[in-house]
Amino acid sequence: MRKVLAFDLGGTKFAFGVVNEDGSVLGSGRVETHAEKGPAQACDRVAAEAHKLLDELKLKPADFVAIGVASPGPLDISRGCVDGSPNLPGWTGYSITEALSKSFGGLPARIDNDCNAAALGEFRFGAGKGKKNVVYITVSTGIGGGAVIDGRLMRGSNGNAAELGHIPLTMDGPRCGCGNLGCWEVYASGTAIARRAREALAAGRTSSLTVLAGGAEHVTTHHILQAVAQGDALSKEIWEQSINYLGRGLGAVINTFNPDVIVVGGGVTAAGDTLFVPMRQSANSYAFPRLSAVCTIVPAGLGGNVGVVGAAACAFEHVG
Repeated sequence: MRKVLAFDLGGTKFAFGVVNEDGSVLGSGRVETHAEKGPAQACDRVAAEAHKLLDELKLKPADFVAIGVASPGPLDISRGCVDGSPNLPGWTGYSITEALSKSFGGLPARIDNDCNAAALGEFRFGAGKGKKNVVYITVSTGIGGGAVIDGRLMRGSNGNAAELGHIPLTMDGPRCGCGNLGCWEVYASGTAIARRAREALAAGRTSSLTVLAGGAEHVTTHHILQAVAQGDALSKEIWEQSINYLGRGLGAVINTFNPDVIVVGGGVTAAGDTLFVPMRQSANSYAFPRLSAVCTIVPAGLGGNVGVVGAAACAFEHVG
């Protein structure tokens, strides 16, 4: 069975794994990115650890057909590098694919947007398997997206399609990391949910959140969910607002792509039914009924392997 060496680059961790063509992961690992120290050191360290994994598995570069890399965007796919990614300052112009290819005997290497890769991974091997039209959304530090339509991954003119976290929900509102105002990400990401709670506490609202988090400045979405379960009024209000914002964005996604399924991943999905049940109701209220009637919204199926498996899926697609 053909194999790919897959890498999932993030601002804090650089994961890697050996992935079979059926999506099974033979082995994996990770290193800290230390992104502020630049790309060369990160690529060198992750390659060294990946070589150790290959030794453990008794594999060599010749046993692989390609290298796949999933990375935060924007990307310059033709050069194999990030192109102004806010999560990877100072990395623009450094060819990650070239560096990793050299480390593994000149294997062909392909880079793709991490959410596009996750979309293809879920389509081929995860919660979207067997469907033709699949949209993947991650709700975590930010909001990202990818779309497989009529069985093909949408990459766009330069590989940066489906930046769904930057759908504008309002004409104004908080400023997003992208520089614009009112993006979906700045209202509904895990970071945004926690920010609104901290702002409410700073404005004098009372809540059990302060005690749960050990101080208002430490409040996270996890603490908000704990407080919701305990009946905290402010946390319930923040959570209901967040569900509304998530539903608005998902309604726009349904109306735009007419998907069979929207697969939602990311840290916020740890909330389970506390998230998914009201979020589905909210999304359906903002979407055209004919479109929402054929769309299900489900949790991601690949779990913590989604980045690595997604990178592998893109590499297999590229080599044919």
